[in-house]
Amino acid sequence: MNKRSGYIVSKYVAKPHLIRGYKYDLRLYVLVTSFEPLKIYLFQEGLVRLATVPYSTSKSSLKQRFIHLTNFSVNKKSEAYVKNTNSATQPEEPAFESKLNLTQLRAEYERIGVNYDELFEKIKEILIKTLLSVENPLVTGMSGIKSK
Repeated sequence: MNKRSGYIVSKYVAKPHLIRGYKYDLRLYVLVTSFEPLKIYLFQEGLVRLATVPYSTSKSSLKQRFIHLTNFSVNKKSEAYVKNTNSATQPEEPAFESKLNLTQLRAEYERIGVNYDELFEKIKEILIKTLLSVENPLVTGMSGIKSK
């Protein structure tokens, strides 16, 4: 029997940042090639997943998955799901779709006055700190893997 171990840390954010009134999350793609020295590669593009119903904290909305969850597997079943068909890299008026790329997120942030570059510098700092915090268990876990 295989025993799997791992950690998930999660906290529900009661007042999330919204895009056009919708809750969203970011999916960033990171490659770590070394911890000594630390070498991290952050892919330039990523994914923004939006809920398909405007965010609300009313008591009647608390069990409505399309409001509070941003998972594609959940929201693709929503009647309000809008497929991303925008191939433009910098749309003049960002289309409202249920998935965006980071280029579209930058345009959306500019529209609402959020400094994208400043925010992503903070995200990179958190990424580095997160990787440093899991260095020991990752490196220790990797030492038991045999290469072929």
